Amino acid sequence: MRITIKVGSNVLTRKDGSLDITRMSALVDQIAELRNQGHEIVLVSSGAVASGRSELKHIHDDLDSVDQRQLFSAVGQAKLMNHYYDLFREYGISVGQVLTMKEHFGDSEHKKNQENCLRVMLNNKVLPIINENDTVSITELMFTDNDELSGLIAQMTESKILIILSNIDGIYTGNPADPESRLISIVKPGKDLSDYIQTTKSSAGRGGMQSKSSVAAKTAAAGISVIIANGKRDNILVNLMNDRDNTPCTEFLI
Repeated sequence: MRITIKVGSNVLTRKDGSLDITRMSALVDQIAELRNQGHEIVLVSSGAVASGRSELKHIHDDLDSVDQRQLFSAVGQAKLMNHYYDLFREYGISVGQVLTMKEHFGDSEHKKNQENCLRVMLNNKVLPIINENDTVSITELMFTDNDELSGLIAQMTESKILIILSNIDGIYTGNPADPESRLISIVKPGKDLSDYIQTTKSSAGRGGMQSKSSVAAKTAAAGISVIIANGKRDNILVNLMNDRDNTPCTEFLI
């Protein structure tokens, strides 16, 4: 089975904004195990901007938000990929970096070239690690966040499942911190979740649960099952694939 896995910034970073290498290592361990079980994995990974921000402690005060994002992503993406390369190499897994932009998903040669690149990588057992190219993306043409990107990648690669890893277990009937709230385990096609979705965005990334829910619904409508789960739970990926009934998550059915 081909699976697209999206890992959010809040999964990969600590509270101080630095990269959580221990968490990265645990996720790599699980991806390696899933590959050993015969699954093909496509990884959409956030974390470059957060990684660069924690690396560059002192920057010029006159940098605007665009300059900062370009600077942080340029430095952070290299740092992020170096860690992935070292971690996957321990399992003998070759990885390849794919930096993309929203315009590459239109009806153009860019889209065909990107599809071909991913196909060649997968056919040669190279694990694609995909992120938006924040160094050159223009604000108006950027993805809403990597949730949107992961949905498009799942469709482009004809994945059977899209797993979106956040820092909570899924979609709740209220505030996840409220003990009266309960986790919504199954979302059937056409289910309206607007009463349950909070509009607040994550602290490290650009998205939030509203974005994840919207992407999940659209991707499920395209015939790909979508699971939203907590990437900070131990062994979450393996448990989702092998013991989903006993693993907290929200699954969007097709």
